[in-house]
Amino acid sequence: MVVNSVRSVDAGAALVDELGTDVAHYVQGDVSVEADAQRLVSETAERFGRLDVLVNNAGTTQVIPHSDLAAATPDVFRRLYDVNVIGAWQLTVAAMPHLRASGAGCVVNVSSLAGVRPTGSSIPYAVSKAALNHMTRLLANVVGPEVRVNAVAPGLVDTPWTADWHDVRAAVHAMTPMKASAQPDDVAELVLTLVRSRYVTGEIWVVDGGLQLR
Repeated sequence: MVVNSVRSVDAGAALVDELGTDVAHYVQGDVSVEADAQRLVSETAERFGRLDVLVNNAGTTQVIPHSDLAAATPDVFRRLYDVNVIGAWQLTVAAMPHLRASGAGCVVNVSSLAGVRPTGSSIPYAVSKAALNHMTRLLANVVGPEVRVNAVAPGLVDTPWTADWHDVRAAVHAMTPMKASAQPDDVAELVLTLVRSRYVTGEIWVVDGGLQLR
C-alpha cells in the first residue's frame, strides 16, 4: 500500500508506521502536477512490483454560498478542477498499464453527494465532483474487462477538514434518516467493497445516511 499527501507528511509517515513499513510506503506529491502523479505510480511499481488498486482520494474545496456567483471565480474552478478532476485523470492514466497487467485492476474515485445532488460546499466543488462521476463512467466503458472503475459519493464526513462545520453538521443530523454524519470508516468500507466486487463497474455509490432521500 502506498499513502500519498501534499502537506500532511508527518501524518502520512505515522500511518505507514502504524500499518508497517513492510506493507506500506509513503510518497509526498501533488496529484495535480503531472510529474508528481507519474512519480507516485512509478515509485509504487518499483517498491511493490505491481499495482492492483488505485483509490483517487485527493480532493479540495472552497466554501462559497451557492448564491454568491461572483465569488465562484474562474480561478476557483481551475484550482478545484486541477485536484478533483485532472489529478484523478493523471493518476489513472499513469496507473493504467500496471492495472491492466494485474489482471484484475480496479480504480475507485472518491466523489461526493454534491456531484449527484444540487448541494455541496460550493458550486465549483459540486461541478468538479459531477465531472469526476461522469469520468468514472466513461473510463469504465473503455478499460474493461481488465480494469473496473467505480466511485463512492459520500455526504458529510467527520474529518479535520469539516470539524468546524457545526451548522452543516447539525442540519445533516436533523435531516438524514440515520441522524448522523459519516465517519471515515463508513466510506473506507464501501471503497473496500467496490475493490472486492469483481462484477461491478461504472457505478457511483452514494454513502450519505439517506440524506438524498430528504
